[in-house]
Amino acid sequence: MAKEIRVGYIGAGGIARSHAEGLARIEGAPMVGVTDVHAPAAEELAAKHGAKAYASAAELIKDCAPDALFIFTPPFARGEAERAALAARVPFFIEKPLALDKGLMAEISAEAQKLNLITSTGYMTRYRKSVARAREIVKEDPAILGYGGWWGGSPGNHPWWTDMSKSGGQFHEQATHTVDLARYLFGEAVEVYAAAARGFNKGIPNYTMDDAITVAIKFAGGGIANLMSSCSSNAGGGIILDISCLNHNIKFKDWDHHVTIENRDGTSEGIRGERNIFEVEDRVFIDAVRTGDRSGIKSDYTDGMKSALLSLAANESAKSGKPVAL
Repeated sequence: MAKEIRVGYIGAGGIARSHAEGLARIEGAPMVGVTDVHAPAAEELAAKHGAKAYASAAELIKDCAPDALFIFTPPFARGEAERAALAARVPFFIEKPLALDKGLMAEISAEAQKLNLITSTGYMTRYRKSVARAREIVKEDPAILGYGGWWGGSPGNHPWWTDMSKSGGQFHEQATHTVDLARYLFGEAVEVYAAAARGFNKGIPNYTMDDAITVAIKFAGGGIANLMSSCSSNAGGGIILDISCLNHNIKFKDWDHHVTIENRDGTSEGIRGERNIFEVEDRVFIDAVRTGDRSGIKSDYTDGMKSALLSLAANESAKSGKPVAL
């Protein structure tokens, strides 16, 4: 029988509940503890999964001695849980984006590397079969031009997401999946140049972020891309990333990232995206903790930090009106 991996949850909001459903289907990975600044949320999630609610990450770690932690705090609330995990040398999975503070990310990354600690980040799209196929193609036929983004409607009253100082804006907090996918297929970015639109969404409480942003990206390998996000597209939105290579067009669409690959000879292929992608990525992390083999993890903390730094650079460029080097 597989070694049991006892799991603690830091954060009990919507994304935590989505992961918990997948985790419940993974044999030998019981949830043993949950903490959240909103105690009723922690108590509810803990009760549903036979765990115990705690007042803090440090208390959870001390009492439960978990084998792994899942960190689901908002971007502005990062730091305490990661430091607690590092102090106790507990492997951790952390949702995207990693943080708003570049210095904090550098600190956590350096300490995780120093300890050789197993970490994983919530860029679940990397685990899709559609993306694996695209990655095979671009290794032989490099990505030249990308076009894509994340379009949605005007947000309602949200406690932190609509506050730029807490979320980093839609491009950093939500479109980060598209940013990360571009990095995964084009390689590392070297420069970004962005422009943002504001003043169209009105009457939304605590709303300080951009209505839309467009970001031109140069990659070290020579490719270029334009990525966008909009939280003001009330007639309909969606998620896409189209990539042109010399001999292929790769076209992703929807949250599941279904892909159509068009070949130079006129043929094409299609791959549907997985619906249970949280379970897929969580299983890889749990297996890595169980075996010590982290080769299946497609984005550790240090790698995930690079996607966060790219979108933060885009925000900086939009504010200054100047290109920002990475």
